[in-house]
Amino acid sequence: MSFNLQKIRNDFPILSRKVNGYPLVYLDNAATSQKPQQVIDAIVDYYSRYNANIHRGVHTLSQEATDAYEAARKKIQTHFNAKEAYEIIFTAGTTHGINLVANGFSEILKKGDEIIVSAMEHHSNIVPWQMLCEKTGAILKVIPMNEEGVLVFSEYEKLLSQKTKLVFVNHISNALGTINPIEIIIEKAHEYGASVLIDGAQSCSHIKPDLQKLNVDFYVTSAHKMCGPTGVGILYMKEEWGNKLAPYQGGGEMIAEVTFEKTTYAGLPHKFEAGTPNICGGIAFGAAIDYLNRIGFEAIEAHETELLKYATEKLLEIEGLKIYGTGPDKTSVVSFNIEGIHPYDIGTIVDKLGIAVRTGHHCAQPIMDFYKIPGTVRASFAFYNTLEEVDALVNAVKKAKMMLS
Repeated sequence: MSFNLQKIRNDFPILSRKVNGYPLVYLDNAATSQKPQQVIDAIVDYYSRYNANIHRGVHTLSQEATDAYEAARKKIQTHFNAKEAYEIIFTAGTTHGINLVANGFSEILKKGDEIIVSAMEHHSNIVPWQMLCEKTGAILKVIPMNEEGVLVFSEYEKLLSQKTKLVFVNHISNALGTINPIEIIIEKAHEYGASVLIDGAQSCSHIKPDLQKLNVDFYVTSAHKMCGPTGVGILYMKEEWGNKLAPYQGGGEMIAEVTFEKTTYAGLPHKFEAGTPNICGGIAFGAAIDYLNRIGFEAIEAHETELLKYATEKLLEIEGLKIYGTGPDKTSVVSFNIEGIHPYDIGTIVDKLGIAVRTGHHCAQPIMDFYKIPGTVRASFAFYNTLEEVDALVNAVKKAKMMLS
């Protein structure tokens, strides 16, 4: 599939609508991406033709649903280059996957053990580890960042020790767009025998991680940021950890045998997939993976890089505008403020002009505290956005500044 931007945009029904009388300019892709018709069709097809519960029925519909669900798992395994399909565990999303791992380690960590997070994490990759420390007596340490919004690697190296058991870092910052050097972060952690979880919620719509090459222990992401539906994601878990960690939930599907005296658990991935899963969501996630791969991640990256460069240049022409997150390795996020104007006020005005951006702390309050600001305006671009939409954003921000100054 060649990169035909207009053809791609035609795949997304929502992009043709108007907001407040203006054509929709959707620049909140870091919160959730829009869905192509191909994914919508997969959802409708499941509920229209073969809706049934999976893994348990001998009837035709159940077998068809099971085959489609497991085929989606296989697609995801291939896409991320996991060694085995059973290392891909379906979850309700990134947050669910992180909590699943944290729960498992609650029985492994002991008082005085150390775990490391970065200063630029989403709350979903902070709060579960704080809860884990409260429960186990482990100590939470933080990799600092600099004014550019880049992690200070030398400080990370100082934090590592034989006491370090776990390291948690996002692949890409949702608030700043910074791409973290996860390859070397993982390598250094492993030198001390520590395990690593990477939060890939913001990365997987832009790049295609190779999990075997990364040699990461855990990797989590959500379908809804990859043109898939909400309420479904995946946790990649190395087989060795899948065998060590206790289940997060008990119920149907995750068991091998149940008696009133004792229950034994199923093997991977079912050990961590209690209850009826989001069957339709998993199947549609597979359809989203197919769609993105037909476009190609090299083409996606090239177009989004152009959008980021153009938006950065045009926005910086506005007097008093400051961009947060100016490191050399970034993806298509521009987080900014205008001196003397609250970000919420800018977001409200540009919405009246049909432009969807995000304002606030973006569930990354420690980042905002670091910069001593209440939040930012965040414009986040996807492969279906256009340079003309960037122009519309810039003009709207100029108008907001004029009205609010």
